[in-house]
Amino acid sequence: MASMATFFSKTSYTSHSLTKNFETHYAPSFRVNVTSLGAKKKAYPRLRVSGGLIEPDGGKLVKLLVEESQRDSKKREALSLPRIKLSRIDFEWVHVLSEGWASPLPGFMKESEFLQTLHFNSLRLSDGSLVNMSVPIVLAIDDSQKHRIGESTKVALFDSRDNPVAILNDIEIYKHPKEERIARTWGTTAPGLPYVENAITHAGDWLIGGDLEVIEPIKYHDGLDRFRMSPAELREEFTRRNADAVFAFQLRNPVHNGHALLMTDTRKRLLEMGYKNPVLLLHPLGGYTKADDVPLDWRMKQHEKVLEDGVLDPETTVVSIFPSPMHYAGPTEVQWHAKARINAGANFYIVGRDPAGMGHPVEKRDLYDADHGKKVLSMAPGLERLNILPFKVAAYDKTQGKMAFFDPSRAQDFLFISGTKMRTLARNKENPPNGFMCPGGWKVLVEYYDSLVPSDNGRVPEAVPA
Repeated sequence: MASMATFFSKTSYTSHSLTKNFETHYAPSFRVNVTSLGAKKKAYPRLRVSGGLIEPDGGKLVKLLVEESQRDSKKREALSLPRIKLSRIDFEWVHVLSEGWASPLPGFMKESEFLQTLHFNSLRLSDGSLVNMSVPIVLAIDDSQKHRIGESTKVALFDSRDNPVAILNDIEIYKHPKEERIARTWGTTAPGLPYVENAITHAGDWLIGGDLEVIEPIKYHDGLDRFRMSPAELREEFTRRNADAVFAFQLRNPVHNGHALLMTDTRKRLLEMGYKNPVLLLHPLGGYTKADDVPLDWRMKQHEKVLEDGVLDPETTVVSIFPSPMHYAGPTEVQWHAKARINAGANFYIVGRDPAGMGHPVEKRDLYDADHGKKVLSMAPGLERLNILPFKVAAYDKTQGKMAFFDPSRAQDFLFISGTKMRTLARNKENPPNGFMCPGGWKVLVEYYDSLVPSDNGRVPEAVPA
């Protein structure tokens, strides 16, 4: 999230998915299914909540992995088909699709799905219902690849090491309208958009869609695969922990104590609402990120320290990596982030200031309005079942020596430590104020910047994208 700070604001946004109205001071007016859990009368006299995980979009997770007994035969088939070599970002999208994060999407989008995504931010299912889908999940090919495919109805997808990854069946090839795609996804065609430069500008002029058969589970062999839990695995873990609510927090930055304040207070509020065992899904983005973001392996080390230092409770927190690439497309992309967490079992989604946003690539301003992300989520088609939890800013309270929720009546007591300021302190091996971040987590961040050894000209190289 562009701003790290945090807690729920009073809001009049429309709420989602529940059936009995009651008002809270920190979130939309929720509607909750009826099953008495005896909430305290003083706080919520008529509150009743239901257990069980939210259903995936379309009613079930798609299964795109072939059966183990068929893997050898599918590899042989792949070797006989026209080939498409996947870029790193393409490979990450195969991972996303294979595990059902984009359910009910069965593979790379065909033209009708692509157009619905661009123009409506949703897909209409055969029963007439809508599911949210705000970012195109597509595979680009060039003229020579299109020519090689010819009249074939299927193609094989290979990774950068020439290993067969998947077969794309019942294919459809259509024009890649790059300018329209960029304008509708980002709201601008200004040069310098990171994802555009890496995945669209130099990509082919055709898109190929079809149904995926993924030959083997996607692994990266980078020491982090144990954190990459699929939606089905996460649902199993939440069930094992007897979770009656799951609240998801998406981030691509180190966790500071302002984040922790938000997450622990969220759990407290859910308990007050009548839930018995709400579980946090701490879900850092693990796909492509821009070069100045802290790489995934260092972020995961930092997150582990946050748990080790007791800032978050390991018993009520599940840390897992979300494999999606990052678009930095603001209110459009935050819908994708929320929708994917429904498929993982989350029925609450925390959203802050300028989610999935970034600075304008040309002008000195934010690319998106800081409040539009949370407003869009409260109205987005296909997200009606998801409870959106907006939050307001937290900052370092100099009078208390810790992160606290910002009180505008004594604004002079608060210090705002931006992500840029945090990175500068870590790079210079300077300590932030006590109480900003747990010592173990800060040490990891300092070690990361220390690892960026200056080159011969004295400049520190940019971080490699995570």
